[in-house]
Amino acid sequence: MRNKVWTTRGRPSGRYYSYADIRLLEYLAKISMKHGIDSDEFFNSFLDASQHKESKCGKLLIECRMRTRDHVIFLITSGPKVVAQFSMPERVLEENNPIKEFTRTMAPIKSREAKSNHHQIKDLRAGMRHIKIKARVLEVSQPRLITNRFGSYANVANALISDETGTIQLPLWNKQIGEISVGDLIQVENANVIVFRGLRQLKVGRSGKLNVIKNG
Repeated sequence: MRNKVWTTRGRPSGRYYSYADIRLLEYLAKISMKHGIDSDEFFNSFLDASQHKESKCGKLLIECRMRTRDHVIFLITSGPKVVAQFSMPERVLEENNPIKEFTRTMAPIKSREAKSNHHQIKDLRAGMRHIKIKARVLEVSQPRLITNRFGSYANVANALISDETGTIQLPLWNKQIGEISVGDLIQVENANVIVFRGLRQLKVGRSGKLNVIKNG
C-alpha cells in the first residue's frame, strides 16, 4: 500500500511524507524548538547516532536503540529524564533535514495563537495549549468504566466534534458525559491538544471549560 502524501496548504509536501511521518516530524520540531536546538544540528545528531550508537546534542543525548530493515528506534534523554522514544523510517533519515520545514511552518501558528483566542480545528496540533474553540457535536460514544492510575474509577466517553474546517475527538469524563448531546453547539475553553493512539484530542482539564451554546 502506498503512503498517503499530505497536500493541505501550509504543511510541508515532502515526497515521502505519510501521516505518521508528519506527526513524527512535527513532534521532533517541537522538541528542537523547546530545547533551543537548531534543526540542522538536531537532525544531524540522529544521523550520527544511527552510525555511532549515540550522539550529544546540547543537553540532549540521542541513542540508537535498535535498527530494523527499514526503521531506526531512537531514545532521547536529558540527564535521567526520558524526553522521547520513537521509530524513524530510514527514508526520513535519507532526506535533507525535513525537521527544518516543520519548524518554519510552526512559527506562524504561535503568532496566530497570541493574536486570537479562537482557533479552528484544522490548525490544532499536539502540544498547543489554552485552546478556545466552538464546534458542533457529531457523535458521542457509549460511556465505559475505567480505572485511573490512582486506582479510582471513572466514566469516560469520546465525543467527535466538528467545525467548518475539520473534526477532532473530545474525551468526556464523568458528569461531562451528560452535559452535551449530538447536535449541540459547544464552546471549549482552556483546553490542550494531545495525541492518543494516533488521534488528535482536545483535553479539558480542571482549569478548562465545556459549555453548551445551543442545544441541537
